Amino acid sequence: MPAHDTHLWRPYTQMKGAAPPLEAVRTHGSRIVLADGRELVDGIASWWTAVHGYNHPHIREALVAQSEAMPHVMFGGLTHAPAERLAARLAALLPGDLDHVFFTDSGSVAVEVALKMAVQLWINRGVAGRTRILAFREGYHGDTLGAMSVCDPEEGMHRRFGAYLPAQVFCDLPRDAGTTAALDAALAHHGRELAAIIVEPLVQGAGGMRMHGPETLATVARLARRHGLPLILDEIFTGFGRTGTLFACEQAGVTPDILCLSKALTGGTLALAATVARTEIFAGFWSDDPAAALMHGPTFMANPLACAAANASLDLFTREPRLEQARAIGERLAAGLAPLARLPGIRDVRTLGAIGVVQFEARPDLAALKRALVARGTWVRPFGDILYLTPALTTGAGDLDHLVESVGAVVREAASA
Repeated sequence: MPAHDTHLWRPYTQMKGAAPPLEAVRTHGSRIVLADGRELVDGIASWWTAVHGYNHPHIREALVAQSEAMPHVMFGGLTHAPAERLAARLAALLPGDLDHVFFTDSGSVAVEVALKMAVQLWINRGVAGRTRILAFREGYHGDTLGAMSVCDPEEGMHRRFGAYLPAQVFCDLPRDAGTTAALDAALAHHGRELAAIIVEPLVQGAGGMRMHGPETLATVARLARRHGLPLILDEIFTGFGRTGTLFACEQAGVTPDILCLSKALTGGTLALAATVARTEIFAGFWSDDPAAALMHGPTFMANPLACAAANASLDLFTREPRLEQARAIGERLAAGLAPLARLPGIRDVRTLGAIGVVQFEARPDLAALKRALVARGTWVRPFGDILYLTPALTTGAGDLDHLVESVGAVVREAASA
């Protein structure tokens, strides 16, 4: 076993034969500085989190001030100003009456809480048997047990756990008349056992960066209403400007019943997530019966440091032109990546907001692609059959050009091999 991995077990990595990881020692702007002195332009914003770039001084100052006052305090029976302020600000930014914020510490757990809310809502209403969730093929919602159960059951990374997971109902996204009719029929057939519908709006992220139009999301919302089911939107990837609007659901004019946030919530500094519910959902737990309460409470929920970082991040969306920057990045990605669609072995090139994707006809040599990208001073992690860019929204023109040119060069090399 390599010395560098004697004690560390790495994510999504077959440890036997894995290449040594690169050691990061510092970050700044859109760059990662390695121990050997090299700098890599980060094309994926640390798994889509660092929307303001690294080490933004406003977030750093908020963290320092909060750490001096109160780094953490339990949230059971206590409250604190950073959490109160953040919840109120999120409620004001989100559409409709998404007014009730439950904080957790990761996107997967935010999804777990959303699923638990949906199932317990029916229990609290005295309705038995509604324990399944309708989800969509090629979707991804996290790595914990409930979240795994609503990920793609056949092609996703969790397919080995099929016998262990709760059995959910899966459909194709309603992209046309046929798939819309099939979804409607599935909702009718399984209606008495379903608790909710869950979907990633506009982009199915870790399932392959698969994009769909606002009309698809609007159709899902319309059918959820028709069949009387709560709609859960997983905006863990799409939230906070990534699709060109602050939240992806805005583009379809859809207000979900429950919405999940994480990743960019703190600007890529600390772990924090939120599950936000409409008043009708919250009212389903408002009772004289203690057992009707939502029985969930992560130890570090509403961590004051993380809430302070999130509040500072929201300040930046107000003070600085993040959405305009996202649209400008999208234009550069579209123009720079489009010519790659003509290369042999390329199935598709697509962009949405500040997301750019190159999809191969067949799964490429991912390790070789990563090495070639690093050699060009670029940090990107292709997966499956795609190579994608989701840079920080503050990425400067020079670094953005470097990312696009590096991806273009590596894809051309792969196509000619």
